[in-house]
Amino acid sequence: VEFGVQNYTESNTRFLLINDNWTGLIIDGSDINIEYVKRDQIYWQYDLKAVNKFITKENFNQIIVDNGIKGEIGILSVDIDGNDYWVWEAIDCVLPAIVIVEYNSRFGPIEAVTVPYDDNFTRSSAHHSMIYYGASLNAFCRLAEKKGYVFVGCNTAGNNAFFVRADLKPEYIQELSPEEGFVAAQFRESRDSSGKLAYFSREEEMEVLSGLPLIQIN
Repeated sequence: VEFGVQNYTESNTRFLLINDNWTGLIIDGSDINIEYVKRDQIYWQYDLKAVNKFITKENFNQIIVDNGIKGEIGILSVDIDGNDYWVWEAIDCVLPAIVIVEYNSRFGPIEAVTVPYDDNFTRSSAHHSMIYYGASLNAFCRLAEKKGYVFVGCNTAGNNAFFVRADLKPEYIQELSPEEGFVAAQFRESRDSSGKLAYFSREEEMEVLSGLPLIQIN
């Protein structure tokens, strides 16, 4: 199950669908994106279902159940550029072996913070900079522990964190602390007030974020 897939050309589960013949459900809030997926040849070549829904913490469980999925699954991938922490916290209809979440590396490895929950949160409307969204790696690590998962690393791009269900983790895979596994993103996607790419430095990004509300996670 992967949500926040855009048009699914860049995703965390497509490789498994194509190379290992996995089945799955993908969800995105844009009908244009979902129609693109349905026109892609993968939609008839593989057992994939694409659904157009705007995800909230209140509706996600029902969406999953309505599409015939519950209990143990292989992967849950969370990437909605906003309420990611709150949605994962609310999910209880599936028990994934692996969870992949997009973290906001600008918050660093120490702080355990997330943007406040808002049913209608979109990254573009929350702040013109496009860098105010999601949660820190440490916030996700704390949530993962509560849900029975261990943190095992991040991708080299510095935006995806990987968690394995504790009862399934092989001994040869090391559990990491947020400080040990943190990877800072190198991509520069910040925008100025006119919507143009601003290429802010790390210091400039932190200055932007310093005046915006965040929730501390215990």
